[in-house]
Amino acid sequence: MIYNVKLDGFEGPLDLLLHLIQTYEIDIYDIPVAIITGQYMNYIHTMKELKLDVASEYLVMAATLLAIKSKMLLPKHENDDFDQQMELEMEEDPREDLVRRLVEYKKYKHAAAELKEKEAERSLVYARQPMDLSSFEKEQETGLITNVSLYDMLSAFQKISQKKKEKRTASAKIERQEIPIEKRMIQIREKLWEKGGSHRFTDLFTAGSKDHLVVTFLALLELMKVKAVACVQEGNFGEIMIKALEEEKAV
Repeated sequence: MIYNVKLDGFEGPLDLLLHLIQTYEIDIYDIPVAIITGQYMNYIHTMKELKLDVASEYLVMAATLLAIKSKMLLPKHENDDFDQQMELEMEEDPREDLVRRLVEYKKYKHAAAELKEKEAERSLVYARQPMDLSSFEKEQETGLITNVSLYDMLSAFQKISQKKKEKRTASAKIERQEIPIEKRMIQIREKLWEKGGSHRFTDLFTAGSKDHLVVTFLALLELMKVKAVACVQEGNFGEIMIKALEEEKAV
């Protein structure tokens, strides 16, 4: 099964690195390269496992991180010559260029967020007669509950996959059953309405083969793209909930 999905939620490898740094509360000026590289590669492997379209820039950043990690693992040579020792100490930290790019990216991302906020404030100002704003208010309310990023969903899927690997015991030969994504989308929507329009993210992945889990994840992404569902999370590392955005059941 080949199904490529590319979402606007991916803003590039620097955005993913910044997300990891903030999530694990890492000092951006003293990045533990070994740790951050491992976490970054986990995301790349998960995206490939889900057959998401991984842009080449993500792979370039992965190679850059591995190169920096290799340089930092190289032993420092002891030398009695004072001049050579000073020259070695003055060598650039292999992380310096990456830190500079991250700091600059963070600055522009913060500026973009402020501009977006100002745009939202300005959009509330109207120089015209009163009019019906019910549809506009509904769109604003819809946007408020979508506070879960694609990275949060990937992280949750990683945990679910790991738990299933740990629970796996004796192997058995079973017949493979492929489920079309469209059919799984319908099943998810039906499940939501059975639960009153809200469902826990983890409960969608309690059973099924690896392929079934992947199809479920992709179907959920498609439902989010067409604004049929949205995800909400209360605080960092909180439970991710899936909520239906439609007023009536439509299968």
